[in-house]
Amino acid sequence: MKKLLLATGLLVFFILPELQAQDSKKPDLGSIHGNIQLDGQYYREDSLINAIPPPEQVGLMGFANLIYTRGNLTAGVRFETYTPALLGYPASPDLPWTGSGIGYRFAQYSTDMFDVTIGNFYEQFGTGMILRAFEERGLGVDNAIDGFRLKVTPHRAVTITGLYGKQRRHFDNGFTKGAGIVRGINTDVNLTSLFDSAGVAKTRIFVGGSFVSKYQEDRNPLFNYPENVGAWAARASILRGGFALRAEYVYKDNDPSRQNSLIVPDSEIAPGLGLYKPGQGIDINMSYSTRGFGASLTAKSLDNMSFQSDRNAGPFDLNINYIPATTVQHTYNLPATLYPYATQPNGEVAFMGEIFYTMKRGSKLGGKYGTKIEVNYAVAMSPDTTLLNDMDGRRFGYETRLFAIGDNMYFQDFNISVSRKLSRKVKAKYMYINLVYNNDIIQGAFDYRGEKVSGTVYSDIHLVDMDFRIKSNNLRVELQHLRTNQHLGSWATVLAEYTISPSWFFTVMNQWNYGNKNSDERFHFPFVAAGYITGGSRIMVSYGRQRAGVFCVGGICRTVPASNGLTVQFTSTF
Repeated sequence: MKKLLLATGLLVFFILPELQAQDSKKPDLGSIHGNIQLDGQYYREDSLINAIPPPEQVGLMGFANLIYTRGNLTAGVRFETYTPALLGYPASPDLPWTGSGIGYRFAQYSTDMFDVTIGNFYEQFGTGMILRAFEERGLGVDNAIDGFRLKVTPHRAVTITGLYGKQRRHFDNGFTKGAGIVRGINTDVNLTSLFDSAGVAKTRIFVGGSFVSKYQEDRNPLFNYPENVGAWAARASILRGGFALRAEYVYKDNDPSRQNSLIVPDSEIAPGLGLYKPGQGIDINMSYSTRGFGASLTAKSLDNMSFQSDRNAGPFDLNINYIPATTVQHTYNLPATLYPYATQPNGEVAFMGEIFYTMKRGSKLGGKYGTKIEVNYAVAMSPDTTLLNDMDGRRFGYETRLFAIGDNMYFQDFNISVSRKLSRKVKAKYMYINLVYNNDIIQGAFDYRGEKVSGTVYSDIHLVDMDFRIKSNNLRVELQHLRTNQHLGSWATVLAEYTISPSWFFTVMNQWNYGNKNSDERFHFPFVAAGYITGGSRIMVSYGRQRAGVFCVGGICRTVPASNGLTVQFTSTF
C-alpha cells in the first residue's frame, strides 16, 4: 500500500503543476493506456510423465499496466499477481514470485534535451554485455532498476545516460530489491551527424562507451570481497549502403561470486568463494544485404562475464548484464523446446554465419512467385583454458585468451530452409536442422522422472510447413520429425492451425516420442486450443499434456516441469 501511495503521489506531483498551466477553458487531461494479461491453469496428476499438481490444483498469475501520458509527462504502475504462479514460473528456482501488489511504478519527464525517470526503469548500454535492465515476462525474468535515470542530449548526435539504483530481486506482494547498488554512465555519439551537418555523407559511424559499477557491502569475516566492482565497454559501428560492421569490447574487474566459482568446480579451497580473475568479452557482427540477398557473420568470445549486483545470487537473479545469443532462436516446436541453447556467461567462444538468397519470380528455379533459401551455421565452444595452482593465493583459477577455442563443443546448429509460394493460395516451407547439444553444459534435457540426463545429443530434424488460404480463412499444417539415438529417442509432431478471419482460431497438436528405447515411455503429448480475438483483446482456452523441458528466449532458458491440464489466457490492450 505504501508503494501504491508513493506512485499516486508521484503522479500528483507531476500532474498538478501542468494542470495549472493549462487554459482553463480547454483543459488537457492527458490520456491513459495500458495492457492486461491473465494466465490460469488447472492441473491434473499424470504419473506417467511425473506431472504433479500443486496443492492448490490451480495456478493464476497476471499483470496490468496503466500508463498516463500528458505532454512531456509519462507515469505508470504495473499491478502483478501470482496466486500462485504457474508451475516452473519464474525462471529462478531460488526466489519464487508470490502474492499480489505493485511490481513496477515510474514517472518520466522528457524534453528535447533532458529525459528524467524516477522509480522503476529498464535500460541497455550497447549490446547489454555490461548493463541491460529488462523484463522477459515469458521467462519470469525482471531485473528492473529502481532509482533515478537522467538522459541528456546536448547535441542531436550525442546522448549521455546516467543511472543509479537497486535492482528488482523478486516479488513478494510487491517487488523487492537486491542488496547491491548499480551505478552507470553511457555515451553514444553519431560521428556522422556531428561532423556532417549537411547530411551528405554516405558512411555513417557511431561510437559509444559505458562504465558500470556495483556496490555490495562485504560482511564476510574470512574473505576479502571487493565491495565496488567496475566494468566498462567500448563499441563502434560503421554503416554504408547495405554493409554494416558492429563491434563491442567489455571488461569487468575482479568479481568473485557464486556463479564464477563454477568455472573451476573442483576447487577444494573455499569452493563457494569465487574467482578473483577479471572478466572480458568481445562481440563482432558484420552483415551485408541487398534486394534478394543477405549475409552476416558473428563472432563472440566471453570469459568470466557473469555480472550480478549480489555476489551470492542464483543464475537468473540480479543480473546487471545480458549476453546476446549467437544462435538461431527456433520457433518450431521440436527444436525450440527439446534442445535450445542457453548462453554460457562464464565462458564460451561462439560463431554464427547466415546467408539468404531469393530466386527471382518467373525464373526457372524461382518459379512463378520466387523461392527463398536460407542457410545458417552456429557453433559454441568452450574457451581454451589452463588451470593455475593459485587457489590459496590470488585465486584466478585459470588463464585464457579471447577466441582461444577449447576442445569441448557446447552446441552446434546447421540449418537450411527453402520457402516457396506454390500458388495464390498455397505456401510451403521445408527446413532441415542438425543439432549437437551438450547436456553436461547446457543442462536442459530431462528424463520422464524429471532428472537431468548426461552426455551429448545428436539430432536431425526435418520440418514441413504448409499454409493454405481457404476463402478468407487460413489453414496451416506442420509436420516435424526429430531423429536421435540419445536422450528420449526420436519424436514426431503434427500441428494444424485453422483461423477463421477475423476472430476465431483453433489449434490441434500431438507430439509422439515414438522412438523411446523404453517402449513403456513412448508417450503422446496431445494439445488442443481455441481462441477468439476482438479489438485489442484475445482469449485462448487450451488443454493438453506437456513434457518436462526448457523454454528459452534470447539465450535465456527456464525449466518447465511436466504438466497436464486446462489453461486459460486472456490479453487485452487499451
